[in-house]
Amino acid sequence: MLTLPPKVTPRAYERLTEIGAQADGKALRVAVEGGGCSGFQYDISLAEPAEDDLVLEGPGGERVVVDSVSLPFLQDAVIDFRDELIGARFVVDNPNVTSSCGCGVSFSM
Repeated sequence: MLTLPPKVTPRAYERLTEIGAQADGKALRVAVEGGGCSGFQYDISLAEPAEDDLVLEGPGGERVVVDSVSLPFLQDAVIDFRDELIGARFVVDNPNVTSSCGCGVSFSM
């Protein structure tokens, strides 16, 4: 079975440039953890890449990293940045999610 890594939108890379993440040696870490009322939730933070991370690099040197445990859960997902009336945040559009909780924080696969 072909494993497709997550994709990162140009807007997500642009936002990482705006906040100066690569200048500080940081990357956007996207991880899947157990938790929430539906079983899984995303942990999105700025962190230094680890040795076994998949590193997705943008045109300006911006980096998004995914650890090896989370990678199967993020196959073919899209990591984006959205600036909406309700707030600005990095989001994951994941085609592998089968359902999510009412508040939208956790999901199941």
